[in-house]
Amino acid sequence: MREHETLPYSLDALPDEESISRACAMRDSLKQRRTCRYFSDAPVPREVIEAAIEAAGTAPNGANHQPWHFAVISSPEKKRAIRQAAEAEERRFYGADGEDPKASEEWLGALKDLGTDEEKPFLETAPYLIVVFAQRKGGIEEDGKTQNYYVNESVGIACGLLIATLHEAGLATLTHTPSPMGFLRKECGRPEWEKPLMIVVVGHPAEDATVPAHALKKKPLSQIASWL
Repeated sequence: MREHETLPYSLDALPDEESISRACAMRDSLKQRRTCRYFSDAPVPREVIEAAIEAAGTAPNGANHQPWHFAVISSPEKKRAIRQAAEAEERRFYGADGEDPKASEEWLGALKDLGTDEEKPFLETAPYLIVVFAQRKGGIEEDGKTQNYYVNESVGIACGLLIATLHEAGLATLTHTPSPMGFLRKECGRPEWEKPLMIVVVGHPAEDATVPAHALKKKPLSQIASWL
């Protein structure tokens, strides 16, 4: 490798049995994670959200430019504005505005078993919305000029860590991706070189929350992995 400044790195060596146990415990915990569409308005400590975002910020990323920004929305007025704008896009997507739907018939068919529609009350009910932005430019100094690399891959990994941490904290999450999402840049006051990637809805599930039975159908290990 080319010469560069380095620091020592090591991990605590674990016996195989403990390594397996930890991996299985994490797997079993994450197997309980579900996408929730029915939230309580019960408060969530800000410290939990901060810790989850800090965990997300440890994600591997292109050139260590850390090309992400997490805009945390808790204001009722701001959440209402985001819901109204998102539902306007969703009505066009589902064809609920009286026009032909933007989504194809095949796409709408794939969503049928999940029961989704243009109504998104969770955007107002949940205590927090985390709007995730992918920074196409900026570098580590966020100068708005330096090119960033592997942006979608980097931000995608960060979102995975964010959701896993929130789940471990006992919170429900939902990823919402209205299309187009340009309105989120305006609502969150972010610069034009940032691309809104998703809204992560965070809170406690409502007492009568349910999930679609279809969501419990998971591909087995033999189908999602191969050993070469």
